[in-house]
Amino acid sequence: MLRIANCSGFYGDRLSAAREMVEGGPIDVLTGDWLAELTMLILAGNRSKGRPGYAPTFLTQLEHVLGTCLDRGIKVVSNAGGLDPAGCAAAVSELAGRLGLSVKVAHVTGDDLTGHELGDAPNLDTGEKLPSAPLTANAYLGGRPIADALSAGADVVVTGRVTDAALVTGPGIWQYGWRPGDHDALAGSVVAGHVIECGCQATGGNYAFFGEVPDLAHCGFPIAELHADGSSVITKHPGTGGLVSVGTVTAQLLYEIGSPRYLGPDAIARFDTIRLEQQGPDRVRISGTRGEAPPDTLKVAINYLGGYRNTMTMVLTGLDIEAKARLAQDAIWARVPRESFEQVHVELTPMADTALLRITVMDADSRKAGRAFSSAVVETGLANYPGFYGLTPPGQASPYGVYWPTLIPARAVQARVWLDGRQLDGPPDRQWPGDSLDRQRLDGPQLDGQRSGGRQPDGGERSVPQAAPAASALSPGIPGQGEPAIEDGYLPAVRTPLGTIMGARSGDKGGNANLGVWVRTTGQFDWLTGYLTVERLAELLPFTAKLRVERFELPNLLALNFVVHGLLGRGVAASPRLDAQAKALGEELRAKLAEIPRSLLQTPVRPTPPAPPA
Repeated sequence: MLRIANCSGFYGDRLSAAREMVEGGPIDVLTGDWLAELTMLILAGNRSKGRPGYAPTFLTQLEHVLGTCLDRGIKVVSNAGGLDPAGCAAAVSELAGRLGLSVKVAHVTGDDLTGHELGDAPNLDTGEKLPSAPLTANAYLGGRPIADALSAGADVVVTGRVTDAALVTGPGIWQYGWRPGDHDALAGSVVAGHVIECGCQATGGNYAFFGEVPDLAHCGFPIAELHADGSSVITKHPGTGGLVSVGTVTAQLLYEIGSPRYLGPDAIARFDTIRLEQQGPDRVRISGTRGEAPPDTLKVAINYLGGYRNTMTMVLTGLDIEAKARLAQDAIWARVPRESFEQVHVELTPMADTALLRITVMDADSRKAGRAFSSAVVETGLANYPGFYGLTPPGQASPYGVYWPTLIPARAVQARVWLDGRQLDGPPDRQWPGDSLDRQRLDGPQLDGQRSGGRQPDGGERSVPQAAPAASALSPGIPGQGEPAIEDGYLPAVRTPLGTIMGARSGDKGGNANLGVWVRTTGQFDWLTGYLTVERLAELLPFTAKLRVERFELPNLLALNFVVHGLLGRGVAASPRLDAQAKALGEELRAKLAEIPRSLLQTPVRPTPPAPPA
């Protein structure tokens, strides 16, 4: 068994986590995920200002634990190298010298394709040609370079852009000697890596049923006990807050995925084969994951400067909210014509007796999107709707980046491993492909339960048959499905929020959003698969109606996953939505009312009898 502990889920996570994981109990490998698509753009901005192109907070954490890790033989693996893994590795060596420690530091390069010939770099989602020179271009590398670094004796391994799961897959390859054809074991390690990559999200953080989570304020970080067959047990240190349950692990499995074929550089993990079992308090076993050979293409994440943006937010209170919103816009566009901007996004967010009117303009001209716009909003302050006040002062426009996913042949990317500044010689004919198409819908065999068609990456159309609704979807009490029966004087269907029985987790992947939902019983799942169609989703969340939406079924997890294409526009950095990363999308859906059969409610809910006629 290899105990792999996570101490960071993003750039900005809890600085004390590394010490907590090292001192809280036995572990073999300490990992941390610092990178996201947005992080690469942030690091590019830092680098342009003369700051490090890596995550300095990694060094802060490492300073707390490096000596203890060396004493106990704990390996450290991190992608905190960002855009400058060599610089980060040098900083680790300098830190060790300052602490009087002797440490072998490895770093992995080859992911940075900035300045390389990428051709038209067609967008993976839209097929468009890249319109501007990249600020960053990084292929997603996998776990084998990490394994080679550990095999060469590295105590600390620093990478640039690798898959989040590679931080677990790499140590697994090192420990168990998995060959490229060991697809099932590799896929199992990918799943374990996906579960722990986001830190406390696997131990009760951001969990739909948060009332079940004890002491979330002191949530412990996750540990994957990885076995030779690729199975794992997800747990946490004793005495820490949080919860490891089938529910918390399911929630994280559904986070930022596409189809059940989860593609990566070392193997494709079939999420429709995963089995979860509660082994005891805060111990969930993951087994049964089947794997397939990885694709021969790699995903490349490009960022380029898209232009300038400015957002002004006004508060609307009391009566006639929609009329006030129209009046506010009329007043603003009378001063700066709406059509003068390249893009305008208006978002009205109701909140009880108050609403937020958020207007974002985007343009290549920083002056036009700057004070010319924001000052025009302020100028309406005494000639606008009653109760006018704003939350944003007038200001200049800020630059924004566009995220651009594309593909490259795996053979075009060659990873390199360096130990203490010297390049290692790799085995003959070794290819270290990047994280090909992690979490993206790609070509290959389609699975039952995929309810909507779409365009293949090669431009061809695919036809997916519409699955028949589950039998329980036709049960009485569902609108449009016949006359309801009477049980104990009440309808067997109760109008109540979907979240009464359904959990959800949502997130961003480039310009798309994913929305994973799950329930706890097979009866609930049978009902949910019939009820929550793509068409129903458009009714409940109208802003998805004009977007392409894919639906995937994961019966083994009692879950559905929706991919909403284009919801976030050109990616998080360019998204004008208030919820730019779609983190609240799942909770928004859980709040929607549905006619749920009373027999499926874990806590019986009785409807309010209708009022007698006046």
